[in-house]
Amino acid sequence: MSYGDTGPFPKVLTLYLELSQYPVMASRIRENMREVLFERGIITQEAFEIEARDKAIQSQRREGLTDPMVEEPPDVWAKRLSIVRDNMTDFYFAYNLPHELFEEIVRNTLSDRLSSQQVVLTYHPELAPWDMLFSQGEAYEALPTPERSRVEHDLREIKVVLTKAMISDHLKYLGIAKEWLDIADLKAVRARRLGRGKIGGKAAGIMLAEAVLRKSASPEFLETMKIPSSWFIGADVFYQFTQLNGLLGYANQKYRSTEEIKTTFPIIQGRFKGGTFPEEIVEGLTHVLEVVGRTPLIVRSSSLLEDSFGTSFAGKYDSYFLPNQGEEDENLEGLLGAIASVYASVYSPEVLFYRKRMGLIDYDERMAILIQVVQGQQTGAFFYPDAAGVAFSRNQFRWSPRIDRSAGFLRMVWGLGTRAVETVGGDYPRLVALSHPELRPESDPTEIRRYSQRSIDLIDLENNSFRTLPIEDVVASDLPNLSLIAQRFHDGEVLDLLSRPVGLEHNQVVITFNRLLRHTSFPSLMREMLAKLERAYQMPVDTEYAVIIHPGEKPNQPNFEICLLQCRPQSRLVSESVQLPKGIPAERRLFVVQRLVPEGRVSNVRYVIYVVPRAYRALRGGQPRQAVAQMIGKINHALENQAFILMGPGRWGSSNSELGVPVKYSDIFNARAIVELFEGSGTPEPSYGTHFFQDLVEARIFPLAIATDDPAAEFNRGFFEGSANVVTSIVPEAKAWESVIRVIDVPAGPGSPSLELVLDGEAERALAYLNPPTAAGPAHPQRESTANEPGSAKTSATS
Repeated sequence: MSYGDTGPFPKVLTLYLELSQYPVMASRIRENMREVLFERGIITQEAFEIEARDKAIQSQRREGLTDPMVEEPPDVWAKRLSIVRDNMTDFYFAYNLPHELFEEIVRNTLSDRLSSQQVVLTYHPELAPWDMLFSQGEAYEALPTPERSRVEHDLREIKVVLTKAMISDHLKYLGIAKEWLDIADLKAVRARRLGRGKIGGKAAGIMLAEAVLRKSASPEFLETMKIPSSWFIGADVFYQFTQLNGLLGYANQKYRSTEEIKTTFPIIQGRFKGGTFPEEIVEGLTHVLEVVGRTPLIVRSSSLLEDSFGTSFAGKYDSYFLPNQGEEDENLEGLLGAIASVYASVYSPEVLFYRKRMGLIDYDERMAILIQVVQGQQTGAFFYPDAAGVAFSRNQFRWSPRIDRSAGFLRMVWGLGTRAVETVGGDYPRLVALSHPELRPESDPTEIRRYSQRSIDLIDLENNSFRTLPIEDVVASDLPNLSLIAQRFHDGEVLDLLSRPVGLEHNQVVITFNRLLRHTSFPSLMREMLAKLERAYQMPVDTEYAVIIHPGEKPNQPNFEICLLQCRPQSRLVSESVQLPKGIPAERRLFVVQRLVPEGRVSNVRYVIYVVPRAYRALRGGQPRQAVAQMIGKINHALENQAFILMGPGRWGSSNSELGVPVKYSDIFNARAIVELFEGSGTPEPSYGTHFFQDLVEARIFPLAIATDDPAAEFNRGFFEGSANVVTSIVPEAKAWESVIRVIDVPAGPGSPSLELVLDGEAERALAYLNPPTAAGPAHPQRESTANEPGSAKTSATS
């Protein structure tokens, strides 16, 4: 039996259970307990001994001794009296003094002994009460270095047991956590946890990252680091909630058909939102709201599978911002509703299809909750950070050979970081290669303006709501820190702003973060943070962050805080090193991509699903475009066991159907590559770093973008729009969409070829070509030349 938390037990039984785990030291611990009882006047030593003797005699009579002094030998009497004294010690201490004092006595007693000899644990930590483990762990950590080194193995065992019980039982996580978390970190988790289950992957990641940075980062970074105040709802509460509200029957939802999963989910959402919570959880959340006051909160998913090694679940579960500006009852209702909605997302189609793809469908997923104070500051009626986004310790896509992949990569937006992690058509974050922070994918000022942020996500405190506003509705010439985050587009140039620009028109503002990146230590500190975390995780990491800028002593030397919001292992497109084949004739080349190319290969592609750009743009209204996305999902399901790639206009997965096909992960997860087609000759800004991109990476779907009119790229439009369309033979109901969706059966073409896609990340070049089956296959003796050739990539010093 594992006692875990000892709340349900009577105080004296709790004390007895803990003392029973110290069979050798218990007598000495009780001696020290009695000394405290006598010192604090709980009972005098004389009264204690008289009562002990009387109770011992009473016990003799209960056991049938008519003449105790004659019938019981002296050694038996001494043993009886000792047992009675111990029981009285436990009773008086448990009901008159705080348990924390008992823990301190245990630590001091153990420390006294450990100072002269090594103590081996005399109990199994897996079976011990948590109070005992915390006390023992603190005693070990308090030892001088030489003595502590002799018990380090026991201390690690204690930390592993507590981490498994409260945080995560993933072996890779435990292997890292036991080296960085200390007992104080674990006590902090316990103090802010509601319920008794694990706090889940997202919460586990931020706790570990904070410990790593606190113990390894430079003093300069630690001066700027901030971790948001957080509370945790254990995964066991998810079970309590579903049982209390009669929702246990949805546990088998993951085994239903695709259509059932999709059609049932809205019903599940409604039932969850109408659910009630256990009374003790409501009381705990009420206390949290009392502590934070009117500070905005975010309710985030933290499932047991989430943010794990290789399965991030990026963007799969819902998160909710709570402005928290209403009356107490209103704020509590909003908090409970947000938690219930996160619980419901366990059964969303996106989650269940993702789990199926990642081989996790049979896992009994449990949802914990992470509640964080939103990082930002108030400006007028609005609340938001000066910058936010995602940061990766490894840059998988680079737009110049000067970029060092190992230095890291940022996506930055003004305001809340939601716009950095979602695929939002027509709105672009700043992409930052930390090896060269000022090196942009675009060099032309017009392109810089085009590929910039248009809207800002923030919290409207007056309206008590989360809002998305055009930046011109928020920006003003006297806005604090404007010169650090924005530039001015004037006469075809992008210019730095004065601290208080005069005559600034809203449509001139371009969010670039140029001065923050050029004139402060922010890039180097972010690079340090990512490097420290990668070293501790022993693999690349993916983080979310926010930046809050404060005035410094000098106008050009601001102070800022880097708020770490999340940390997890980075999803990577791991593939074999490849070389482009030489000598593929033009008539067999289908497309060539020149920039932002990952490393990998997709062989023997049978089908190409091609959304015709002109036909898609001709559709009017969002409903037809949504229908196209749904039809893509049906084709994706029908081709589950076939190798196929997707090609279409604009940004796949965009929330704005005007700017790309609004598919979700569940519509495309069987594809091998996904190609975004952009008109014009500029550099298309990829979805790199968004949740949608993370989906592609984890599903090993290679993302590419082609500017179809770029002379440096190649695009064989005739093949994609002139080959036979077999869409109706795969999904008969697609008949109405034949002019928009084309499915090409590659081997059905002349010569029965296959399609090969080779992606050379080092050369920043990808090639798709037809490979006749009679050929021996593409030759790979050396890399294809990528300079000074027709259609080759040309990289300038400013690109």
